[in-house]
Amino acid sequence: MRGVKLVVAVLALGGAAGAIYGYKIYSEHYPSTDNAYVIANVVHVAPQISGQVREVYIVDHQQVTKGDELYRIADEPFIYAVAAAEARLQQARQMVVGNEAAVDSAKVEVERQKVLMANAKTHANRYRDLENGSYVAQQSVDDADADFRTAEVGLAVANAKLNEARKKLGISGDDNQAVKEAQASLDQANWNLEHTRVDAACNGNIAEKNLSAGDMISKGMPNFVLVCNEAHWLEANFKETELAHIHPGQKVDIDIDMYPDRKFHGEVKSIGMATGVAFSLLPPQNASGNWIKVTQRVPVKILVVDQDAKYPLRMGTSGVVRVDTRS
Repeated sequence: MRGVKLVVAVLALGGAAGAIYGYKIYSEHYPSTDNAYVIANVVHVAPQISGQVREVYIVDHQQVTKGDELYRIADEPFIYAVAAAEARLQQARQMVVGNEAAVDSAKVEVERQKVLMANAKTHANRYRDLENGSYVAQQSVDDADADFRTAEVGLAVANAKLNEARKKLGISGDDNQAVKEAQASLDQANWNLEHTRVDAACNGNIAEKNLSAGDMISKGMPNFVLVCNEAHWLEANFKETELAHIHPGQKVDIDIDMYPDRKFHGEVKSIGMATGVAFSLLPPQNASGNWIKVTQRVPVKILVVDQDAKYPLRMGTSGVVRVDTRS
């Protein structure tokens, strides 16, 4: 009888040891953790202009499609701004046309002064030739020289006015700096007008809505959250001792606590480069004298590859993940 008990004890001990060893091998090939939470892309919906809300088209928790209008800002001030910008653009173009005409007029004056100077030069030369033969009085020669010098001055003045007109004009047409500035102002005014309509940036659900018609809102200040449902992943925090065999691309079995009867599947996308506490506001000071070694956890991003509209995933909910390191 004693021998039988001894055999049973040995077998039980052997079975327990085998089970422990088997679990150890299984754990190495299939590391798992229940420290995993569902994450999704979140858009903090904020206007790109300031103004008063005219209409709100959504309610809290509503499902929306990318491009759906969420709310609209009163557009009258922006319509007036567009009209004013269009008027300034037209004025700038008219100014350019006037300056172009001034340049053309200055060119004509330069040519006229060239003709006058050439004629004065011819007269002055003729009078000098006549002076050598004593056929003309000295006064006439002096008058001809004075007319020539006056024509030279007139041409210099005409060229100066032409240069001034060209500088005032700058570049002709719509490439003119004043026209480009006016066009930019008009483009900005039209852009502001277009953004009186605020649309959904992704397919998802509204959350934390705090907006009503009549509210004054400011540029860049979020009014509510849009949780995108196009992609979900879990942030699974594995112990540092479990990471040796985990790599991107490996298959993952996922159990979501919300849906105990539904098995999800995923894929390891990336492994964090730091532990969860490394970027905390007050990271631990391991150099202190009372240091106690604690196994740290590293976040692993696991993408859910088989989302099901019948089982919508919700941010922050818990799950259990099991990585197949053999894959």
